[in-house]
Amino acid sequence: MYHPDLIRHPENCPALVLNADYTPLSYYPLSLWPWQTAIKAVFLERVDIVASYEREVHSPSFQMKIPSVIALKQYVRPSEHPAFTRFNLFLRDKFSCQYCGSPHDLTFDHVVPRRAGGRTTWENVATACSPCNLKKGGRTPREAGMRLHVQPIRPTTWQLQEHGRAFPPGYLHESWHDWLYWDIELLA
Repeated sequence: MYHPDLIRHPENCPALVLNADYTPLSYYPLSLWPWQTAIKAVFLERVDIVASYEREVHSPSFQMKIPSVIALKQYVRPSEHPAFTRFNLFLRDKFSCQYCGSPHDLTFDHVVPRRAGGRTTWENVATACSPCNLKKGGRTPREAGMRLHVQPIRPTTWQLQEHGRAFPPGYLHESWHDWLYWDIELLA
């Protein structure tokens, strides 16, 4: 009987990358390397193979199973605070408008408008849907009669990782389940 991995194209065989403490480097986006990068890291002795796909790659003199989970040999200390990007802002705010809760047509809003001296910082920018952003306009939430669900803060990398666990990717290889802590059923 064929294992599903045997017919999997190598391009569909990414490796889950774990830090040296065997926790994922990132949950969202999930820390994945293409199979070529994973194999190169194995040959450069920068990672240990934790699990492999059944799919193999070979050269005239060598063959190996494609790694599905790898762990770095040297610990990479995550930065305490993540970069201020649109994606990280949406992740901090759990991909929902901070005024009405809608997950659709998201943009970002300056709580204190720029025309009033508001800056583009973690503490002054919130995720907003386009209708709420237009309704608020160049006013403060109080002036617009709107209320933020949560006041904007500068998140830590750990907080963003925790939020990322709520948004697992559409595909998780079975060999990754032991290393990821989404809502998966635990076996007794």
